[in-house]
Amino acid sequence: MSSTVAAPAAAPAVSGLFPFARRPVFLLTGAFALLLGVAAWWYGYFGDELYFMAAADHLAWGYADQQPALPVLAGATQSLLPDSPLTLRLPAVLATAAGVPLSAQIARELGGDRRAQLLTAGAFVLSPQILLNGRLLGTMTFDPILWTLLTWLLVRWVRLRKAGRTDDRLLLWAGVVTAAAIQIKFLVLGFWVALGIAVLLVGPRELLARGKLWIGAGIAVLTTIPTLIWQARHDWPQLGMSGVVNGESQYDGMALLGRWLALSGVVGAVLLCYGLARLLTEPSSRPYRFIGVTCCVLAVIFLSTGAREYYMVGLYPVLFAAGAVGLQRSREQARRPWASRLTWPAYGLSAAVCLTSLTPAPVVTLPGILANNTGREWPVITHDVAAELRALPETRRQRTTVLASSYWTAGALHHFGPEHGLPEIYSGSRGYGYFGRPPENSQATLYVGGSRASLLRFFGEVKRVDTAGYAHEPSKSRAVWLAEQRKLPWSEIWPRLRGMGMWE
Repeated sequence: MSSTVAAPAAAPAVSGLFPFARRPVFLLTGAFALLLGVAAWWYGYFGDELYFMAAADHLAWGYADQQPALPVLAGATQSLLPDSPLTLRLPAVLATAAGVPLSAQIARELGGDRRAQLLTAGAFVLSPQILLNGRLLGTMTFDPILWTLLTWLLVRWVRLRKAGRTDDRLLLWAGVVTAAAIQIKFLVLGFWVALGIAVLLVGPRELLARGKLWIGAGIAVLTTIPTLIWQARHDWPQLGMSGVVNGESQYDGMALLGRWLALSGVVGAVLLCYGLARLLTEPSSRPYRFIGVTCCVLAVIFLSTGAREYYMVGLYPVLFAAGAVGLQRSREQARRPWASRLTWPAYGLSAAVCLTSLTPAPVVTLPGILANNTGREWPVITHDVAAELRALPETRRQRTTVLASSYWTAGALHHFGPEHGLPEIYSGSRGYGYFGRPPENSQATLYVGGSRASLLRFFGEVKRVDTAGYAHEPSKSRAVWLAEQRKLPWSEIWPRLRGMGMWE
């Protein structure tokens, strides 16, 4: 052997795997968890989080726009330490941090040595989208981590099958993970549809014949029955969410592809593209080719349906791992040694870009408005709405309903309102519209947001009452209207007012 060829590290004879890079990976996990915890503490409540806390006070087997898992989590964490954004986000911080060793384990299953494992874990940490996910309680936080766990189970099943030690218990666990993912969002069903197409195209077709895979599928179906019953009883409102998501999507086509790359990070984009190319073309990656094809099929589905930009994040770790193992193979064969020398400077650049997402001026713009919205405007809005309600005469105030045009604003008023004396909050926006409608004996409505024209459909007299105009924070103003002389009973108004859009 030529002296220029680097000898690969010896893998254990029994497992065929390189040792797990335990110490550096867990040190990185701890540092990442600490960073996420600081970021989670830094910001006030995000609009969706306020909605989840409101939903926790209206627990049900299903909701118009999501599944019950996050409202249950929000209620549980707030019962431990109320009014603490950090406590609310601890499940998200811990779940996201767990993705660091899990992504390293995917690299290990693909044949990655300690360095490849650490490169994969580092790419996971330095993905701007993953950093955003981990500091918020949201569906975009748990979906990707559960998808990462699914890909690890599938990659491990294939690796053991190649070694003649097939373990179908992994497929059973994949069903359990899918059941958990469904309680967050139905999006995981798209993953399995794409995977099924990929397996039929490139194998291993034996996967679809394994009994425990279908037992796992049965578990997922059984756990979904309660929410399906709820949806059926409420005329399947969640079916309307696809059109809403399409309408709210800011990107499509090449722009969405560009966002997927940008939100994977500087190093992540390189590993992602290289890893996908290896999975699709390298003969040595043939057993795992179905993963690459799954990514392509899902990308086509999401591009054609107007998906949100974070939908593909759950497949980042397996692509990072495939790319890192590809660099390892090149290093072992002494190909492109310059790439090895550039690795750590590239990670340093990626860190510099990614960490700016914690500042008010991020280099990579992230969704969720956190760059310009720290969540501190919600108490201000609540204070001013309460002031407008208190300005009404006592006799009118007792018969005045507070209605919000946005489920975000409704969640904020629900959370901060009691300390200001606000009554129960109503909204026709998205899932909030299914929490109940205003009482029929209400005589006036204080409406936050929306427009006068939209209210004149249902009220004879509408006037704007927020004369102060939030002068202390004009950029975060919400119009407040006093609507009177209701034309129809709420039982007739509510179906027309309720909608799946974010804003009325």
